[in-house]
Amino acid sequence: MKEFPRMLRLPPYAFNVVGDLRRDLRHQNIDVIDMAMGNPDQPTPKHIVDKLLEAAQKPVNHRYSVSRGIPNLRKAICDWYKRRFDVDLDPESEAIVTMGAKEGLAHLCLAMLEPGDVVFAPDPTYPIHVYAPIICGADVRRIPIGPGRDFFEDLLHAYKQTWPLPKLLIISFPHNPTTQLATPEFFQKVVDFAKEYDIRVIHDMAYADLVFDGYKAPSFMQAKGAKDVGVEFYSMTKGYSMAGWRVGFCVGNPEMIHALTRIKSYLDYGIFQPIQIAATVGLNGPEEPVHEICEVYRKRRDTLCEGLNRIGWEIEPPKATMFCWGRIPEPFRAMGSMEFSKRLITEGHVAVQPGIGFGNYGDEYVRFALIENEQRTRQAIKGIKKVISG
Repeated sequence: MKEFPRMLRLPPYAFNVVGDLRRDLRHQNIDVIDMAMGNPDQPTPKHIVDKLLEAAQKPVNHRYSVSRGIPNLRKAICDWYKRRFDVDLDPESEAIVTMGAKEGLAHLCLAMLEPGDVVFAPDPTYPIHVYAPIICGADVRRIPIGPGRDFFEDLLHAYKQTWPLPKLLIISFPHNPTTQLATPEFFQKVVDFAKEYDIRVIHDMAYADLVFDGYKAPSFMQAKGAKDVGVEFYSMTKGYSMAGWRVGFCVGNPEMIHALTRIKSYLDYGIFQPIQIAATVGLNGPEEPVHEICEVYRKRRDTLCEGLNRIGWEIEPPKATMFCWGRIPEPFRAMGSMEFSKRLITEGHVAVQPGIGFGNYGDEYVRFALIENEQRTRQAIKGIKKVISG
């Protein structure tokens, strides 16, 4: 790999270990209950699929589209923000369509960063928040996040010890993998911090739709001055169950939106236009299908958490996301999340993600994805009990 120096900065993908074990066991005709990858299993709402089929029949929609998204979809994005968060956005200068949040975030980093720049990102966190800057040649400083931590105290401490000074802060709430929540007051402190220390902010809001027990996820854009310092990504993957469709968008700071628009203009011609038309219908349409999808995940959450607590694995039900973040039971904690995850899949036939894959501060945890139905989840509990009680 010497001729590919950028690849040398990327470590082996930790999640591949569990994936390879899952594949090997299934080749042996062993039933593995897969709660590892957060791959939504619910069907996309019918009215969105119907619109896709209708639009795909029209040859005019088969041509190149627009890399920043068709005007009607960008307008629908801004209307959705106004209805949901009472945030005013200009569809021409403050909104852009992306091929899922992951692509947009990575390309925005490519537009903003150069080798030697410093980026702050939480630990643990979703891998792209770290590796998008690393692929650009930037250096990442990890900010611990989790129980007993003061994020802003750790943030300020890191700032004072970092040179060159950080250029970008990447955050994501509701948080994957820890399921930690944010409040409007939290986001206001982020904006105030960014202004005081001249840092740009990217907020990844992938799980804003999957909220439970009365909690409503706020938008970073609701904070006063948010558009002065940063942008927010949203994906239709989770709430609208459109994972394979790859529809996301980015809103906020006009300079950052312009940078992403310009770099994407060199790289793609946009998403297949019938998909964009169907996504427009989804954003402008009824909210009931999103609530129904959310309710499926809530029931699975309850089944998993109640079952784990019943067998002696204490875990608090999360108020958001499609995950549960479980601290490894004390007798097994010293072995670390990778070895424990391997033990769960080989002995209990349950696949989970090792916390180490999200950062060093995640190594005492594993992440469960709520992608199996309630019957399969109960079966997973039996397999886990065999491991931790044996």
